Parts: sequence; C-alpha cells; structure tokens
Amino acid sequence: MVKKLETAVLLVGGGGSRLKSVTKGDIPKPLVEVNGKPIINWSLDWLKYNGIKNIIFATADKRQKIQEYMESHENLGLKVQYSENPYDSGTGGAFKKAIEEFVPDEDFVAMNGDELTNLDLYEMARQHFSHKPLLTMALSPLYCPFSIAELERENNSNVGKLTRFRYGLYVQDLLVSIGIYIFNSGIKNLLPKKGSIEDSLFTRLAQDGRVLGYMLKYGEEWTTINNPKDVKIAENKLRTWSKI
Repeated sequence: MVKKLETAVLLVGGGGSRLKSVTKGDIPKPLVEVNGKPIINWSLDWLKYNGIKNIIFATADKRQKIQEYMESHENLGLKVQYSENPYDSGTGGAFKKAIEEFVPDEDFVAMNGDELTNLDLYEMARQHFSHKPLLTMALSPLYCPFSIAELERENNSNVGKLTRFRYGLYVQDLLVSIGIYIFNSGIKNLLPKKGSIEDSLFTRLAQDGRVLGYMLKYGEEWTTINNPKDVKIAENKLRTWSKI
C-alpha cells in the first residue's frame, strides 16, 4: 500500500504588521487577496491538489474572520479544525498545541499559511517515506533581488576589478527553507511549548542528522507574502503556475 499524506497544519496567527496598508489592521493576513482570491485559498487549493483532506489552522486573534470565510465557502471541500494560541507561543508552541489536539497521523504536512508554491508535494512525500527522517524540509535557492557584483580584489584590499555584475538571480549554492515541512509524529514530544521552532529545534535535529532536505525541482517555484510588494510578486508568479 502506497503511503499518502492526508493532513496539514497551517500557521495562520501572524499579525501581518507589514501588510497594514493592505489589511487596514482589520483583515487577517491569510485573507489578503492575491489575484482575486485570499492567500489561504491558494494554499488550500495546492494542498487539495496534492491529496490533503484534513486542515488544522493554528490561529491567534481574528480566528473568527478566518472561520467565517471558510464556512461561507463550505470549507473548500476540506475537513477543517482550529487550534487557538496566544501570540507568545511562537511557531514551536503553535505547532505543538495543534498537533497534540488534532493530528493522529504518523506523517503530515506542517507549514506557514502565507507560503505559495507549485512544489510537487507527492514527490516530496515519496522521498520522506523512503528516507524516514523525523522531518523533511522543502528548500529553494536564495533569490537575491539586489545587484550582485563579483570583485577581483587587489591583495585582499577593499578595491579591485569588477569582473561580473548580475541582477535578480537565484543563488544556487545558498538554500533557504520555504516554510513547508513534512513531520513524522515522533517530533511531537520534541516541539517546544513556546518559542521559535527554527531556533529551538531545527538546528539540533539537523546536527543529529534527522532532517531531510528536499530541493525544489526545475520549474518549481515558491514565494511568500510579508509586504505589499510581495503581493505583486505573488500575483505575477501565480499566473504562470498551472497546477494551483
């Protein structure tokens, strides 16, 4: 029997302070529209396309608005549950509470609710089940929006000949986490009750060799939304992604 993922935990409790010009301080960040649909709608469409049936929202304030949206759209055909957390619980505490309350699955998706991607989750899951790590982390080459200069320095001084100049490119040898993971249930007791999961857990697990990195393949992309400029970037990317 082929193992499949059916459940995803989404962190949707961020305040979205850098999006206040869009949210006006009233709309929850997950409901900010991108190409006519809320961010959360795009994320859930992608998860559904990849076989996910059960959604747990780890919320903070404004849960009611998210719940009202979901119920008015018949939960987008998904089974939806909510785990409420105080702001100071951090990503670790939010994941821990949601998982302990609602996730009996042996393996499941855990992600930030503002990540948009056309990643093939089925293939990521296949690698996760094959290698059996405690967690699999999706990775992307770092996109640098700045001008990158390569300098041939004179005797290690601060001047030299500019040999190459590039703008807006992916730096292939620098990888960043895209905030999308597959957790094995064994992680539950290791999650902190409060604090950042990145600082408190991921570093230690990586040092112990218990984290599998999964790079986006050619043609796969990712973007996140933190400010109004990111909304425009996401709108352009979504127009080219055929499977969301």
